[in-house]
Amino acid sequence: MVGFLLVRLADELDGKRLFLTGVTGFVGEALLQRLLVDLPGTRVVALVRPKPGQSGEERMRKLLRKPIFSGLDAEEVLAKRLEVFEADLDDVPELPGDLDVVVHCAGDVSFDPVIQEAFSTNVHGTERLVQRVLEANGRTTSQIHYVHVSTAYVGGRRRGAIPERAVEHTVDWRVEAAAGERVAARIEDLSRTEEHLVRFLREAEREHGHAGPLTAAADAERRRGEWVVEQQKAAGKERARTLGWTDVYTFTKAMGERVVEELAAPRIPTSIVRPSIIESALKHPHPGWIEGFKMAEPIILAYGRGEMPEFPAAPDSVLDVVPIDHVVNAILKVCATPPPPSRPGYFHVASGSRNPATFRTFYEHIREHFRQHPFEGAPAELPVWNFPGADRIERKLVRGELAIKVADRALSLAPRSDRARETARKLDKQRRQLEFLRRYMDLYQVYTQAELRFVDDNTLALHRSLDPADVDAWGFDTAVIDWREYVEDIHCPSVTAQMRKYDEIRRRRKENESAAAPRQLKPVAEGDAPVLAVFDLAGTLKPGTVVDTYLQLRLSQLDAADRVREFSRIMRRVPRWIAAERRDRGSFLRSLFRGYDGVDLDELEEYVDEVVGPQLLKQISSEALRRISAHREAGHRTILMTGDVRQITRPLTGLFDEVVCTELEERIDSGRRLATGFLTSPPLVGESRAAWLRRYAELQGADLGASHAYADSHSDLPLLRAVGSPTAVSPDVPLFRAARAARWPVADWAAEASTSRLRLPQRILAGRD
Repeated sequence: MVGFLLVRLADELDGKRLFLTGVTGFVGEALLQRLLVDLPGTRVVALVRPKPGQSGEERMRKLLRKPIFSGLDAEEVLAKRLEVFEADLDDVPELPGDLDVVVHCAGDVSFDPVIQEAFSTNVHGTERLVQRVLEANGRTTSQIHYVHVSTAYVGGRRRGAIPERAVEHTVDWRVEAAAGERVAARIEDLSRTEEHLVRFLREAEREHGHAGPLTAAADAERRRGEWVVEQQKAAGKERARTLGWTDVYTFTKAMGERVVEELAAPRIPTSIVRPSIIESALKHPHPGWIEGFKMAEPIILAYGRGEMPEFPAAPDSVLDVVPIDHVVNAILKVCATPPPPSRPGYFHVASGSRNPATFRTFYEHIREHFRQHPFEGAPAELPVWNFPGADRIERKLVRGELAIKVADRALSLAPRSDRARETARKLDKQRRQLEFLRRYMDLYQVYTQAELRFVDDNTLALHRSLDPADVDAWGFDTAVIDWREYVEDIHCPSVTAQMRKYDEIRRRRKENESAAAPRQLKPVAEGDAPVLAVFDLAGTLKPGTVVDTYLQLRLSQLDAADRVREFSRIMRRVPRWIAAERRDRGSFLRSLFRGYDGVDLDELEEYVDEVVGPQLLKQISSEALRRISAHREAGHRTILMTGDVRQITRPLTGLFDEVVCTELEERIDSGRRLATGFLTSPPLVGESRAAWLRRYAELQGADLGASHAYADSHSDLPLLRAVGSPTAVSPDVPLFRAARAARWPVADWAAEASTSRLRLPQRILAGRD
């Protein structure tokens, strides 16, 4: 394209009224900033979607408080130059009058959206906006210039030179959009069939069954929802690939272009701008400016941490990157240069044609940056990428995924210990690394192995039409980019700055935590709602399980021969008990406590008071005692909640305001209190603990959001979730993982041999408060 007049960009756009979509996105925000800061003669109407509890105007005010808008008076701008058009692309109302240019930046930019959402935003959203633009155009004396921001990758999986013109294909966007909706609905229906529902529930019960049926049901529904999303994503990806596109993103962007070509181009001046991979700014608003993570950032950060051992890219493929300010400058010059109706303009904003940088070039610059500026805690030697090819990496990845599954199954059978939790932590880290590599292989492999070149003749001609005085501030010739300087000195420092800041905050927090006294609890003030502190017993306050205490108590009541018989009975039932405990902890406890049948309860309680009690108090860790004492001093109501029998809790009653435990049914025989082997009510386990606590809090008027709970077993997950401050204490592996995922504290109250009755206040030992 030639023959442009040399006119200053500010003069070309002076007095123009521009309508923008997508202003809260990366491109739209940068575009709005340049219009408001550097083109004071323009007026802007910004489409902003309201959110629950936040209007479009409030979202705009929040946007204008960002650093790149510093120096602007938000209220003055909103009063004189910026109008907020509160709407959604799902239902675009009538546009304002007197518009000169409409710039459509909004769109779903995810590489793997679900198929129906990609069509809704990138195709139907474009269709609805174009229809409103055409209506508005009919009400004006001059034609509106429609500028559509697309992507250079709409060409699909082509090779070689990609020209600046309409993509050649015969795909009907209306048919594909309707088909996408049907596919999404069919997948949703399929997820609700008996076959799939049984599988989701079986998988959930295997992991969460011992926590309770509602916990398992909630997890089953989570699995169903995740399956639906993954299947809808896969359906979109496969449909795109069968038609020649890389993924559903480029497919639906191409369909969006066809909407524009069919509806807008024949009637109004229409321009389509196609950026390649947009990354941080070269100059404006300042070098390195970027919002959020784009395509390259997760890979850069993972490599810098030593977590990306290899990547399936072709080393000689061109990674076509363009700075955000070049894209914005090109869009603004396109806005100022409307083409004739029925002759839409196409503009590739890309670097690969005249300033190509290969994937290996980017890798070497990134490696050099981290060699000079390593992350804290990163390996001394960063991975060396040899680019062995996608097939070899895929085989290594499959082997790694299989090894993780085998190790995870073995870990599920391991006894609870610090070593098991540390193994789980390392295993989870390895799994996240493999999942990360798998995800980005699937998303980006086609882009990093591309053999194409985006012709940018139209864009270069447009750049050359700039007035020479505008070139420095408004130029977009990507040939001027020095890739070493851009990657090593501008882009990498920018994208790693926030991560380095987080690392410093985490380091200081750890130092403060190690140097500071234990966290103080907030006392209950007069008039405040009661605060509860709930403690599990076995595995939390003391080591061991209910089986340990049962053996200690039951065997003490038997002579030598009966002891052997009872121990043999228990050993025979252990496999069945383990299976029952995994399915239903309540059934396990019922079966275990049947062994109390015929036990003299008065003798049992006497034995607990004289023998077991002192031993039990020695088993409780000093850290646990300090924590209980801290809650009492803060005025919190302390609750002991255990699946063990009432008799074993007798030595601890002075420590707690409430003891919730299992009650043995008794009968009177010749004046003796004998256990029947049955319980007076179902044992309080799993979800029933959470239900009891909620009811208790309701009766006491307690604030569960301010309350605390301490437990060690995954079966106590519902209890921990019921309070605002849960703590996992020496947890089993499933609870350890749940706590890490929820960012709950994980404590280790290891029992100390020196813990003794002398550490307990005598008034507590005597049961006095």
